[in-house]
Amino acid sequence: MSDPLVVAEGVEKLFGPQIVLKGVSLTVAPREVVCIIGPSGSGKSTFLRCINHLERIDAGTLEVDGELVGYRRAGDRLHELRPHEVASRRAKIGMVFQRFNLFPHLTVAENVVEAPCRVLKRPKREVVAEAETLLERVGLAAKRDAYPASLSGGQQQRVAIARALAMRPRLMLFDEPTSALDPELVGEVLQVMRGLAEDGMTMIVVTHEMGFAREVADRVCFMDDGCVVEEGPPRQVLGDPRHPRTAAFLSKVL
Repeated sequence: MSDPLVVAEGVEKLFGPQIVLKGVSLTVAPREVVCIIGPSGSGKSTFLRCINHLERIDAGTLEVDGELVGYRRAGDRLHELRPHEVASRRAKIGMVFQRFNLFPHLTVAENVVEAPCRVLKRPKREVVAEAETLLERVGLAAKRDAYPASLSGGQQQRVAIARALAMRPRLMLFDEPTSALDPELVGEVLQVMRGLAEDGMTMIVVTHEMGFAREVADRVCFMDDGCVVEEGPPRQVLGDPRHPRTAAFLSKVL
């Protein structure tokens, strides 16, 4: 078996006196799709943000592709990396947010090209050609010269996915990527994500789309009150949950 791509051990996160993550541990293998479900306020999005060091953790460790995220180890102590070092390690992690966060003054193609050129220092001609392929992949090649304000929410989210993929990440994180969309636009974004899963992209997806989790996930994790309460194959967690809290949550959403 290959080494895990993501290893979280005993991750804790505090916001002031509030403990948001209470010793979360999770291992994700290469090419695995893990969906994290649970009620609002359970720590799902915070955990995702900790994985790529958008939030600093207060205890525990997080590794992606064999490296600590945001820290270096010296003996028994962890020391936070400099911002440019964090950015270098974060480059292997793509993240898609609830809100699309596109640059409004840049065209669709320019949004996709910006980070690989500026952060990875890749040749622009090479990046532009790759961006064309990515926009074709998400069904938006015809919108390459459009500005974000002229796109639907679903189209903007697909551009955000293409932008994340342009960094050639080893891992993709999705933080409720369809929650801000009108219901009729959800399917087009989920279809792109299905394609990524079929292509073997390692993905951690915080979602309320139980159908997607049932169909695409290799494993489902249910979080509540800052803890992983239950995890397992979708058929077991969604169809025959073993923990009463999981069952109570699913009875309200399925």
